[in-house]
Amino acid sequence: MRTVLLLSLFLTSLCNASESPFMLFSGNANPELSQAIADCLHMELSPVTVSKFNDQEIKINAEEKVRNQDVFIIQSICSTDTASVNDHLMELYLLIRTMKRSAVGSVTAVIPYYGYARQDRKTEHRSPISASDIAMLIEVAGADHVLCVDLHCGQIQGFFHQTNVDNLIASPIFVRYFASKTDLVNPVVVSPDAGGVERAKKFIEGLSWHGIDAGLAIIVKQRAGAGVVDKMNLVGDVTGCDAIIVDDICDTAGTLVKAVEELKMDGARRIFACITHPVLSGPALQRIADSSLTELVVTDTIPGKKGMPSNIVQLSIAPLIAEAIYRIHNGESISHLFTYGKETQFCTHP
Repeated sequence: MRTVLLLSLFLTSLCNASESPFMLFSGNANPELSQAIADCLHMELSPVTVSKFNDQEIKINAEEKVRNQDVFIIQSICSTDTASVNDHLMELYLLIRTMKRSAVGSVTAVIPYYGYARQDRKTEHRSPISASDIAMLIEVAGADHVLCVDLHCGQIQGFFHQTNVDNLIASPIFVRYFASKTDLVNPVVVSPDAGGVERAKKFIEGLSWHGIDAGLAIIVKQRAGAGVVDKMNLVGDVTGCDAIIVDDICDTAGTLVKAVEELKMDGARRIFACITHPVLSGPALQRIADSSLTELVVTDTIPGKKGMPSNIVQLSIAPLIAEAIYRIHNGESISHLFTYGKETQFCTHP
């Protein structure tokens, strides 16, 4: 009888352990997105103090017990008005180390925007491959899992050797936005370079799920130097069409505005752009405001800038990330999140 009772108590403890809630922590890079993710999951962000000493060293203090918990740390590696890319990278590193030293069950680094991703190869004889080196830093910190959105190049997943990486795509969010527009005329999806053709084709596939037929065009760029575009040529026809440029990052918006000018000269009716990560540094906001862009549609992987012009529309990526977190915690497949069907819903869990 005693043996049966002990076995019953043991099984009950296992059940309770499996049902224990996971915990969400946020760094300072994008607290609004972190809160939106928590709201989607009907959870509270776990309290953590991320501050600085007088000499600007970063100070971390988790204010709740985390032992044996599945912990998700939400932190974009981006700059904001009050902190640099490197500040937020160090916050992420120290948050992961804080959790690992506190005997958590697992740590998932949720990195909506993976900074340094554009430095994915050696461009000079003596230079780092920074995207790979950041992956090494995150692995050394002890992250068990990494969740990103639209990595600049898919190969970055291969820079992690001990850590599982899931790379979500924002296209379903954008596709639904454009599928809801009832006034699109002969839409043509435009890739801003040859490397983005696969992304553009996926976007077209997504529109087709919603009964919208779209064409494909490609902009071929000739560069005068690093980051300087000398000339653009369009492969495809956009005459009288609504053009939708699809890309992952917009930094100073110089290349984007040149692409808009090229499409306008080639007879595009209206020009939209879908950009996952709105870095929008330097003169970007003014360039976009002065351009012929009907709308620049972005997500909130990076916080919105002050003074954004009226032709920038920001959609929330929170439901997509929240659904991924829920499925990762429960050991479910996330392939569901890469589909475009009308029936696909994100973040529907109580």
